[in-house]
Amino acid sequence: MPADLKTLKQDLTRRMDGAIELLKKEFSGLRTGRASPALLEPVRVEAYGNNQPLNQVANVSVAGPGLLSVQVWDKSVVKAVEVAIRDSGLGLNPQTEGQVIRVPLPPLTQERRNELVKTAHKYAEAAKVAVRGVRRDGMEQVKAQEKDKKAPISQDDAKHWSDEVQKLTDQYIKVVDSTLAEKEKDIKQV
Repeated sequence: MPADLKTLKQDLTRRMDGAIELLKKEFSGLRTGRASPALLEPVRVEAYGNNQPLNQVANVSVAGPGLLSVQVWDKSVVKAVEVAIRDSGLGLNPQTEGQVIRVPLPPLTQERRNELVKTAHKYAEAAKVAVRGVRRDGMEQVKAQEKDKKAPISQDDAKHWSDEVQKLTDQYIKVVDSTLAEKEKDIKQV
């Protein structure tokens, strides 16, 4: 239980930063129009008897504005990587050349762009829910501190602490909104 406002704010800030980092990571997996290795991060490959992330069996790099190159390290898993990319639900059609898989990114249709914007909104809402969950925990800690028998805080201090937690929450919700607006602009850009 934090004994002071500074400790409480540090803990809440750290946890809210985690929600923002997750949001940015999820956004990086949304295809905009430019090739990015992050696009293939969610792809999992069935290799060596395990289901593992693509980056554990291959190196993904940008080969051009609309082309990703996947350098598979072991010849025996090339086919599995190709199938994993094709079945990933990203609408990609990989082409194998030895141990290198070329992944051309088809141009985005307006319909696909709209779907990506909806997905971005879902990710942003999940981040807001996470931030609000952290706020709820912070408010509960303030109430518990107020009722603590050993080191209680006054009602005025509790009100001040609650206001600080709310200000922090509002600040992070604005970050989520601005990050979403940036990503939405990026997706809609033709």
